[in-house]
Amino acid sequence: MEKAAMWQVIDDERAGLADLLASLTEEQWTCPSLCEGWTVREVAAHLSSGPRARLVPILIEAVRARGSFNRMVDNTARREAARPPVELVAALQAASGSRHLAPGQKLAVVMMDVLVHGQDIAIPLGIDRPMPLEAARYSAEHTWRMGFPFRARKRLRGFRLVATDVPWSSGEGAEINGPIADLLLLVSGRHAALSRLTGPGAAVLRARALADR
Repeated sequence: MEKAAMWQVIDDERAGLADLLASLTEEQWTCPSLCEGWTVREVAAHLSSGPRARLVPILIEAVRARGSFNRMVDNTARREAARPPVELVAALQAASGSRHLAPGQKLAVVMMDVLVHGQDIAIPLGIDRPMPLEAARYSAEHTWRMGFPFRARKRLRGFRLVATDVPWSSGEGAEINGPIADLLLLVSGRHAALSRLTGPGAAVLRARALADR
């Protein structure tokens, strides 16, 4: 995808998520998201804080987190989540149109992040939030290849992922078929879409998920 097209997707997703969040009840803000340990509020805080990230504060947070990237992200989201919901919504609205990337961050990761986190919020709330197909396809391919932190090729070794709504496939082995949005969730470590995936590989993953409960 061209940079301009990617930024447009990011702008649209941020604006749409801000509208969604503005419509939520107090109870919905406390609903567990698909991100383990985070409610909708922490996910919203993470999304709204990213466009404001600067080098020095990030370095300070990294020291506080003792060098752990995941701990740093978690600490930042929890601190930001202390802000009132109206402020989180306003920050996300303001981010639509921003062209700022956090230090070291790639544009493809920003697009994937907002697409996936939008589902982290919407799915537990029972809200249908369609993904733009080309952006989802591009993000699935990027996530499949990127390694850390999702390590999709390692986690899904022995499976072949085949999209049913766009021309995309990756991996080798037992087939997992489904919409590209659900495959993006799968490669980014979310199993919430397993019920919408088909094929012998999907059956294996569902059985594994049940065994892990």
